[in-house]
Amino acid sequence: MPREKIIIDTDPGQDDALAILLALASPDELEVLGITAVAGNAPLAYTQVNSRKICELAGRHDVKVYAGADRPLVRELHTAPEVHGSTGLNGPVLPEPTMPLQEEHAVDFILRMLAEHPPGTVTLVPVGPLTNIAKAFMRDPGAAARVKRIVLMGGASSEGGNSTPTAEFNIFVDPHAAEIVFRSGAELVMFPLDVTHQVLTTERRMDRIRAIGTPVAEASYQMLDYYRQYDQKKYGTDGGPLHDPCTIAWLLNPALFRGRRCNVEIEVDSPLCTGQTVVDRWNVTKRPINTLYMQWADSDGFFDLLTERLARL
Repeated sequence: MPREKIIIDTDPGQDDALAILLALASPDELEVLGITAVAGNAPLAYTQVNSRKICELAGRHDVKVYAGADRPLVRELHTAPEVHGSTGLNGPVLPEPTMPLQEEHAVDFILRMLAEHPPGTVTLVPVGPLTNIAKAFMRDPGAAARVKRIVLMGGASSEGGNSTPTAEFNIFVDPHAAEIVFRSGAELVMFPLDVTHQVLTTERRMDRIRAIGTPVAEASYQMLDYYRQYDQKKYGTDGGPLHDPCTIAWLLNPALFRGRRCNVEIEVDSPLCTGQTVVDRWNVTKRPINTLYMQWADSDGFFDLLTERLARL
């Protein structure tokens, strides 16, 4: 089968880093056309550097990184140093990247890839705020129709939010961008907290990653060991949820996840619920179905895949 062409839109973030590594470790299935950085977990000045650090960690100096939006469409930027550290990628000490940041803006790159490839052949994988994607669709209203699908990490329903009682971080940071994307008509596959909270970095799973014994595995272990501390304390769990790699894992093996098709809308006006993803599981509103909303994960199968792929790097 032909490889799936993807653009990873990201704000690394340790879980973003694992998503990038999983994709780069899977060249038989995925062709990473490029990585676009956005402000989110940390300011853009960090996320574009972190993206390049991870490419170099994987030995993939050929993957081009593009800087995008440095703030949300409307709101002030909200970051998460309490989770990811001051750089967004605390944990291992990774060298400063030698590969250059591309001069082309991330939004221009996204639109160029969609124009240069046949319609329905490029998948967007946003695992941060949706600002870059929304800006691309705002600039070219026909771009959404050219996308094969958008496989995103964001949102929450039954789990509640992690930034507010109702809002997950990626959507909360730029709900106006999310609203544009969810109403774009593009096919959406959504990995909310409802499913990512099933995929925990338990001690046993972490030990398996460290036992690989490579520099990539050790750096991954150190990233996740730092990253899981916040959520372990917050939720009282063995390990923390590993959100963003779920998107890549689904592209590699859809059987690891199950969901339902439904309508999802984004709340942008409520002072209490801004950034909430309103999930109409039972089609109460009769609004158009726009999302495959994931609800279940084979967490052991996920970590089997992640561990096997990390061992390839």
